[in-house]
Amino acid sequence: MVAKRSADINAARTIALSVPDPELPFLTLEDLGIVRNVSIDGDTIVAKLTPTYIGCPAVSVIEKDVFDALTKAGFNARVIRVDSPAWTTDWITDTGRQKLKDNGISPPETKSTSPLAAKNTIALFSQRTVACPHCDSTNTEKLSEFGSTPCKAQYRCLHCREPFDHFKCH
Repeated sequence: MVAKRSADINAARTIALSVPDPELPFLTLEDLGIVRNVSIDGDTIVAKLTPTYIGCPAVSVIEKDVFDALTKAGFNARVIRVDSPAWTTDWITDTGRQKLKDNGISPPETKSTSPLAAKNTIALFSQRTVACPHCDSTNTEKLSEFGSTPCKAQYRCLHCREPFDHFKCH
């Protein structure tokens, strides 16, 4: 019985992690780091998810997609939204960051690569240094605080002249 429960949890976790993000379908929920936990409560698989931000318009779709994937695999499922601790872009995997870049989206800084975070400083109206995902130049400018989705800002590279989205830190 314990082995079956463990196998069920592992299978359910694999399923939940492999669900694609509806706004960025080349990324999985594993890439984004929003699957917090998968467990069993009685005969129900419980998937706990943390949205990328509280107002994310895709959160209901993501929750439904995880629920549907688990039930399609034969599990009695429940999906729970977990708002604390709040999601951070540091939870995006290295694979997810590479997929963003490969798809023309500048990945966010991590705490370890951000000069402001390293100093434990938040500067009001500070400008981020954002690298172009096409040529890696940091000679870029922000065109708009919002890109094709609320979690992205629109930039332009002044070196290669290509426009691109930047996945913003929350």
